[in-house]
Amino acid sequence: MTDRLYYTDAYCAEFTAVVLAVDPASRHVVLDRTALYPTSGGQPHDTGMLGMVRVTDVIDEDERVVHVLESVDGIAPGAPLHGTVDWARRFDWMQQHTGQHLLSALCADGYGWPTTSVHFGDLYCTVDIAAPNVDGATLREIERRANSVITENREVTVSFEDAATAAGLRKPSDRGGELRIITIDGIDRSACGGTHVRRTGEIGSILLRRAERTKGATRVEFLCGARAVARASADADLLTRAARALSAAPDELPALVESQLQRLTESDRERKRLATELARPEAQAMWTAAAPDDRGVRRIVLTTGDAPVKDGEPLAQALVALGGCVVLVRAHTGIMLAAAPDSGVDAGAALKAALSEVGGRGGGSPRSAQGSVADATAAARVSTLLGFE
Repeated sequence: MTDRLYYTDAYCAEFTAVVLAVDPASRHVVLDRTALYPTSGGQPHDTGMLGMVRVTDVIDEDERVVHVLESVDGIAPGAPLHGTVDWARRFDWMQQHTGQHLLSALCADGYGWPTTSVHFGDLYCTVDIAAPNVDGATLREIERRANSVITENREVTVSFEDAATAAGLRKPSDRGGELRIITIDGIDRSACGGTHVRRTGEIGSILLRRAERTKGATRVEFLCGARAVARASADADLLTRAARALSAAPDELPALVESQLQRLTESDRERKRLATELARPEAQAMWTAAAPDDRGVRRIVLTTGDAPVKDGEPLAQALVALGGCVVLVRAHTGIMLAAAPDSGVDAGAALKAALSEVGGRGGGSPRSAQGSVADATAAARVSTLLGFE
């Protein structure tokens, strides 16, 4: 059984313990006590040193904590071993985890949105809340309230209480016996085995980057402490560089980008119109040269080489506009099928059926469909299945 020092003192970064067991094959070491936190409750494990050897993983095995080392050479049962925790990593997770408790409490108490899931990642963290939607203004208000609690520097305490009598928990625990409870003074009480800061001021700051719908809930991405500062700084740098490239101020970017996108859309629409106009003479010549089959339908194949199949769309559309034809456009792995209304061919259904035969993907409408295949051999097979070769 391992005495978990982090349960009572998350700030314990050095300790001395006795080796209980060593497994050379797996490089596992079990100690009588440890300050190194194992992956559990969604919080990633600590890293650090045992003696002169680096700890690469820490595993929770109920009664004991298992340390995975780079090497166990020279480590024997019964021997004392000095351990150290990678403090920068530990404190980062303490900030993120305490910030998550604060964020979840504010969402639940202020808006009636309980937390349904939590993810702690190396780049960002998320909470999934039972909210139909969280708009930008609400997100900023939650962020403002969270940072206000941080600056109030409220006490964060650890207590051990019986599950039968523990009151005021944000989420009822389904465990019996003794619970480890983290309390943010006046804000939250939650059963949790993770590591946390002593006061909310040590969270530093909290940045809510975005909220998006996911599986019936809303996922809020957040960062705390040094992570929040680094990400905000990086975001500001990106905005500044983008604004400089467009000769605008950062505050002008949203309206400018929207305007530029509108102009691009209009330009693309005009380009397609002109491409179709230019394709008409070539389409007429190709249509006339193609021999109709016994049903009076002309089948024409176009190739785009290294260019995507969409580059052949203007010519294909100009051809089917002449009526009585089906056009296959081929690139290396891309395929497009266009069919005139009087051709009797459903382009979407026909292409989807042919693609399924070769493991390709795609589909579309009765008049036009697109898809992709693994290689040129599969593309040739699709052509044959569609009756072009």
